[in-house]
Amino acid sequence: MRNLILLAVQGAGKGTLAKALKEKYGYEHISTGDLLRERALVGDELGMKIKNLIDNGIFVSNDIIFEAIEYKISQPECANGYILDGFPRNIEQAEGYSKILEKLNKDLGVVINMTIPEDLLVNRIIGRRMCKDCGAIHNIYSEQLKPLKEGICNKCGGALYQRDDDNEEAMKTRVETYFKVTAPIIDYYKEKNVLYEIDSSELEQTLRSVEEILKKLGDKID
Repeated sequence: MRNLILLAVQGAGKGTLAKALKEKYGYEHISTGDLLRERALVGDELGMKIKNLIDNGIFVSNDIIFEAIEYKISQPECANGYILDGFPRNIEQAEGYSKILEKLNKDLGVVINMTIPEDLLVNRIIGRRMCKDCGAIHNIYSEQLKPLKEGICNKCGGALYQRDDDNEEAMKTRVETYFKVTAPIIDYYKEKNVLYEIDSSELEQTLRSVEEILKKLGDKID
């Protein structure tokens, strides 16, 4: 299947869509943060280097991220398609990724730009509640994700909490920063004719939209 890059502001449902695509079609979901933590557990030179940076709270350079990405997408689990979540974050990373693909003789695939109405985004962010024990995500404004008991996780019964930055002021700052950084990436992929925009207000429709794009491009989607 065609590889995917998901572009979306925090709260637009990028992780949820990636999970649904993985469960339904077997995509390998590559989240940058998870990838670096996973790579840090490997006892080779790159793994030790990443572990040292993470343990000391030091910024991980693009060169190291590129090396980790190149290693990951070369693995057997990525042979039938993978989803990049959180990468590339800027033009330098987009150009670096293109060089990796050229080196590995791999196709870029499809870039999905997920959009969402601002009022819905606000509710998704300020209504979000996280479980301290299992990490499950709930939302007090969502019928599907609303806790059955206030402050209690539906999955494990653990206590729910709200992140300090899950407020409207912090959200607007994140959104402004996201669009400022991401706008050039969107233009970059538009010029390559691989960018598709979808509304991510509702998961089932978002999933169908991606499936329709892949079908039109010739991918065999059941």
